[in-house]
Amino acid sequence: MIRAQSSPVSPDSLLVIVPAFNEVGAIADVVRAVNRSMPGIPVLVIDDCSLDDTIDAARGAGAEILPLPHHLGLGGCVQAGYKLAYSLGFQYVIRVDGDGQHDARDIPRILERLKTSGCEMVIGSRFVAKNGSRTGKARSLGILFFRLMLRPILGKPVYDPTSGFVGVNRNALAVFSRSFPLEYPEIEALVVLQRRRFRFEEVPVQMLPRLTGRSTITARVSLYYMVHVLLGVFVNILKYDRRFHRGKSASGPGAGD
Repeated sequence: MIRAQSSPVSPDSLLVIVPAFNEVGAIADVVRAVNRSMPGIPVLVIDDCSLDDTIDAARGAGAEILPLPHHLGLGGCVQAGYKLAYSLGFQYVIRVDGDGQHDARDIPRILERLKTSGCEMVIGSRFVAKNGSRTGKARSLGILFFRLMLRPILGKPVYDPTSGFVGVNRNALAVFSRSFPLEYPEIEALVVLQRRRFRFEEVPVQMLPRLTGRSTITARVSLYYMVHVLLGVFVNILKYDRRFHRGKSASGPGAGD
């Protein structure tokens, strides 16, 4: 059972979270793969009100379960895992998707970069090392669009902005446990971190074929996705810039007179 970390908090405490919705065909293999790669590390499956036997399959494979009382979508599911990890005192959280596409053997590389770089987020990237990964045409166009859009905002390139294979440290957990993008969280989360002057890095990973099901990313969904995330990005920029200027005015000449 996942328990609160003893005080002082272990500098190496890690929780692997797996958001899942109707992943009965893949979730057990995902949990077992993580356990093989990271023996002794707790694996938490956050079940987003699945209609199949995802919970039983995950529990049978050795995972802890956080069953959500209502269907929250991906962002709400991930934030629930972040909130629990933060409240229990974990220093690092690595997210692995429940469809089997993330290779658990890459988890140690993500964790090592989190520990040694001092950055708040590490992204498992399909493209940073030109490792030959391929995606569908609609998804590829979306990734290219967001690369171009994010470059001037982040001040550095990001090669795989839609990757869900992500590790964060406790500083990022503190932020994300309070506020996290709900519907398409990966890109907006990068902007939230950047506005707080946090840093991210990418490490090369391999993506595996989906164990079950198929991607729901079609040309129509991609267009909706791009418009929705674009609006979310600019809302976050305006929100944090407003806070910055408000704080600057409060601390400027004449403040408190």
